[in-house]
Amino acid sequence: MWPRTNKPLRLALTGMSGAGKSYWTSRIAAAGYPAISCDTQIEGRLKPALETGGYSGINGVAAWMGWPHLPTYVDREAAYLSEEIAVLDEVLTGLEKNPDRDLVLDTTGSVIYVGNHLLHRLRKQMLVVYLAASRDEQQLLIQRYLEDPKPVLWRGAFQARAAEDPKETVARCYPVLIGARRQSYEALAHCSIPVADLREPSLREEADKNLEGAGFLEKIRREVERAGKTSKAEPGA
Repeated sequence: MWPRTNKPLRLALTGMSGAGKSYWTSRIAAAGYPAISCDTQIEGRLKPALETGGYSGINGVAAWMGWPHLPTYVDREAAYLSEEIAVLDEVLTGLEKNPDRDLVLDTTGSVIYVGNHLLHRLRKQMLVVYLAASRDEQQLLIQRYLEDPKPVLWRGAFQARAAEDPKETVARCYPVLIGARRQSYEALAHCSIPVADLREPSLREEADKNLEGAGFLEKIRREVERAGKTSKAEPGA
């Protein structure tokens, strides 16, 4: 598997909404690599339900799901996750049947909820990269969610207080959700890249100018090598 040049490039980007998964997927795709957005695929599968309510686009999916305190949220959260499981299974089946296929996969923030069997297959077929937001960056992720909402599976982390506005609940509970997910992201990933590192002006300028993610891929390559050396140095490894 990549980064060895005789193996296909198979990257699965994970992390919270707003961490940059879609941006870097698009930059690598612009260099000629095939890419799949799980959100887009899920949206397509939910299209009949979305159209019934007059919704469209990924923001429409978020609007269709609604705030977690609404009575329809639990069922729609379950419907979203069911479609996400189907999408990931379809993607991985395709990779298993075509071992030489390149692919960059823009996963959702909720990929960690699809079940251990699928996650094991994902790690086996792809290099999983966690775009890790620091605790200091949590406020930016909250702001992005409120200004440009994407579908979020709260899985019980949204706990409203009496007379509290939903946006106030988000501001209070979103850090709890990030904290609850962090360990799962780290366990799933082969390597982690700090989101702060990906905001380096030179890296963004290179990506935008050349319409590719060469600098991003180089960061991943170095991190994979570092992680490999660390693993070998561990007792009993």
